[in-house]
Amino acid sequence: MADEKIQLESLFSLTYGMYIVSTAYEGKFNGQIANAVMQITAEPICIAAAMHKDNLTTTLVEKSGIMGISVLEEDVPMTFIGNFGFRSGRSIDKFCDCEYITGELGTPLVIDHCLAVVEAKVINIMEVYTHKLVVGEVVMARALKEGGTPLTYSNYHLIKRGKSPKNAPTVVFNAL
Repeated sequence: MADEKIQLESLFSLTYGMYIVSTAYEGKFNGQIANAVMQITAEPICIAAAMHKDNLTTTLVEKSGIMGISVLEEDVPMTFIGNFGFRSGRSIDKFCDCEYITGELGTPLVIDHCLAVVEAKVINIMEVYTHKLVVGEVVMARALKEGGTPLTYSNYHLIKRGKSPKNAPTVVFNAL
C-alpha cells in the first residue's frame, strides 16, 4: 500500500487505456479487463500486458502461449466491462454474450465495443510481485472502426464512475 511519500493522485497523470486481454486453451476461452498494456518494440512489434498472477486468464495465457488485446471504446457500457472485469471465467462463459473473431493463433478477439484487436504469441513472462508481465510478439493487428475514442482508465473512473477489481494493479485508487 502507499505511504506518505507516494501521493496516489500523482499516478493519475500516467496514461492507461482499458483493454480486454483474452486467450484460448484446450477449447476454453477466457478474458479479463486490463489497463496496463503497451507496445514495447517496433521490429518485431511486441506488446506487454500486466496481469494478476491469480487470474484464470493469466494461467491460460501461460499454458497456451497466446494472447489477444481488444481496445475498448469510450462508449462501452459498464455492464460489458463488468462481465470481463468483475466476474470469473471459472464460473461463467465470458464470451457467450459478445461478438468476437478468432485470430490466426486461435485467440478469441472481442469486437463488441472495441476499436481494434491485436493477437500475439507469448515470448516472455516476468513475475513482478502480485502480477506477471506478459510480453508477446504481434502476429496480427486490425482496426475495427474509423475514428472513435479509446476508453482511458481516467475516464473509466471520472466519467463512468468505475472501480478497480481487487486484482487490478490500480486497486489502490479505489480509496480516493
